[in-house]
Amino acid sequence: MAKDLKLIPLTQSFYSRSTLEVAGNLLGKYLVREQGRKRWIGRIVEVEAYIGEDDPACHAFHGRTSRTAIMYGPAGHAYIYFTYGMYFMLNVVTEKEDFPAAILIRALEPVSGFSGDDLHPASGPGKLCKSMPIDLSLNGTSLLRKPLWIGKEAHDHSIREIRWSPRIGISAGTEKLWRAYLYGNSYVSRKSNSNHSLSPF
Repeated sequence: MAKDLKLIPLTQSFYSRSTLEVAGNLLGKYLVREQGRKRWIGRIVEVEAYIGEDDPACHAFHGRTSRTAIMYGPAGHAYIYFTYGMYFMLNVVTEKEDFPAAILIRALEPVSGFSGDDLHPASGPGKLCKSMPIDLSLNGTSLLRKPLWIGKEAHDHSIREIRWSPRIGISAGTEKLWRAYLYGNSYVSRKSNSNHSLSPF
């Protein structure tokens, strides 16, 4: 499949929209990591939205800091942070400048470049960053070109069945259905409980 895959990088205008709209549209797109002669490609199957200073689960809840400054910058850039002393997390900055919002890439369906015995090397935000590899050296980089970018197929007419559910691993903002995933995809990081919907609202 990867040899026949013709990908077109997404433009900045794709990311400069409503975060929830972008989140739904990211499903089925492809995350590409290039390092020297190596190339990893994974199909995005699960994401989470974090929106504004009013969202208690968003890193920008306490305002602009040196850590969150990238979230206030132009859309289409990578916001990467280190958590639990062991995991890197990849987020995509969205919306207009000075409004902090980002989408966490939670899981990928592996397409090419992944190795090892794990059949689900990118089913989780920490796992995908470890497998690709993605770390703080890519924090703030543009997602429109190498070495880390997101693309779409030149001719993609597939039908995607999307579900929305509460975000995972948070203690505040749990009422928001801001986690989106491809329904029935076996590479989603965690099965949803009964609280899921066809819409994030």
